[in-house]
Amino acid sequence: MRISTAQYYGTQASDYQRNFNKAVATASEASSLQRINTAADDPVGAGRLLQLGQQAAMLDQYKTNVDTTKSALNVQESTLDSITTALARAKELALAANNGTITDKDRQAYASELGEIQQQVLGLMNAKDANGNYLFSGSKTDTAPYSKNSDGTFSYSGDQTTIDLGIGDGMTVGTNTTGWDAFQQTINTGRTNTKMTAPAVDDGRVVLSNGTVGTAATYDAKFTAGQPYTIDFVSSTQLKITDALGNDVTAEASQNGLLSNSSGANQTVSFRGVDLKLNINLKAGDTNPDAVIAGHSFQLSVSPDTFTTTRSPGNPSTAVITGSTITDQAAYTAAFPQGGAVLKFTSATAFDLYAAPVTADSKPVSSGTVAGGNATAAGVTFALGNTPAAGDQFSIQPNNHQTQNVLDTLGQMITALNTPVDGDPVAKQKLQGAMEAGLGNIDAAANQIGTAVTTIGARGQALDMQTTTNSSLSTANSMTQGSIRDSDPAEVMTRLTLQQTMLQAAQLAFSKISQLGLFNKI
Repeated sequence: MRISTAQYYGTQASDYQRNFNKAVATASEASSLQRINTAADDPVGAGRLLQLGQQAAMLDQYKTNVDTTKSALNVQESTLDSITTALARAKELALAANNGTITDKDRQAYASELGEIQQQVLGLMNAKDANGNYLFSGSKTDTAPYSKNSDGTFSYSGDQTTIDLGIGDGMTVGTNTTGWDAFQQTINTGRTNTKMTAPAVDDGRVVLSNGTVGTAATYDAKFTAGQPYTIDFVSSTQLKITDALGNDVTAEASQNGLLSNSSGANQTVSFRGVDLKLNINLKAGDTNPDAVIAGHSFQLSVSPDTFTTTRSPGNPSTAVITGSTITDQAAYTAAFPQGGAVLKFTSATAFDLYAAPVTADSKPVSSGTVAGGNATAAGVTFALGNTPAAGDQFSIQPNNHQTQNVLDTLGQMITALNTPVDGDPVAKQKLQGAMEAGLGNIDAAANQIGTAVTTIGARGQALDMQTTTNSSLSTANSMTQGSIRDSDPAEVMTRLTLQQTMLQAAQLAFSKISQLGLFNKI
């Protein structure tokens, strides 16, 4: 077979170019020490590197999320710790003020300091982070969680939304603590009420506090179903309790209802989870204690719901709601929206009550007309100040007193301490009962905040554990990328030297062979 000179030259040039390109590629690999610089170098490896790069970017984002969450939780924990410290001081003041030997002036001084603590706690509840976002408003980070109502109570304006961030594959963690969880769901220990039913005029001989919930489990299981209860004093040393159906349940009271009239101050009667402070105040000349104490009677029940009403700023009239009272318990239980309601007037006398929030499809749950300056809807009578007009709206929020934020608790204690009681032993005993309820609620608030801090701690542990996992994944990712992408320096330099030697040999061979033509022999 004959090979033409042109064919030989072409073949040699092609081979040389191919080997030269390999040497150039190897030289580039030796410079970067990366064997895959383009997808063409290794299509399968390049695809795998793309996947690993995406995972690495996600792990970097997880690290950022973890750092952000840790910072946010640390600020929240620090703020909650400050609130707990303030409440501890409030408890000290309340204990000192709950002393029958101090004067009204002393109590007013304690009330003043409690007022300062209330403002401090309010400021901490409405604290912001470094970005100007409220810490405890849920997802409504631009809304202050707590605001003061016209009646002196405080309302929560945030929501119950937890903002989650991804910290690992399929794993998220909450970055915030809502005021609803930390403060608003504090159990109200003072959610029962006593009312003297006999004698018609209180003679001060028997003072029974409204009570505090001492054992929540017993209260939840037994108290509500049987109320209202009637507490009858059959003698100066024995009481009798009957439930709403008239059943005698005295056996469930502490000491089976046995009392003391010889040391009758500050006794505790425990019944179905409720602790009641009892004072027997015999007067001079009471030679027959049984005769003067027997016949006293009280009604014990769950505190009735109250209502916070807010006038819409756009109302065309100056009408306001001056009071709200449940006048038909059955209708209230059956129809009143427990999540909040809106009272809308269609004229000066006609109105509709809607469940909040009102939408285009909302239908009224109750309708009526104003009578005697009152609007009664779903078992609740609203007293009106001034004449309403068509278009007037009022937002109504019921409060069943099962929970109570600590701002309201402090407010109630301040009011009680500012009420003069000097020279009135009965008023002083009632004050002590109110302070007992306040102290119970401060403890409940501290426990609720403690639960929130525990939740933050659990999230912190989850972050630490996931950080370790992510770090391991990141190390494995880097090693895998390196094994696919990086070159062995010794192998690359050896290969480059071989390829350069082959190129030199090819050049030399071409030079020698090209001199073997016939023309060189003529």
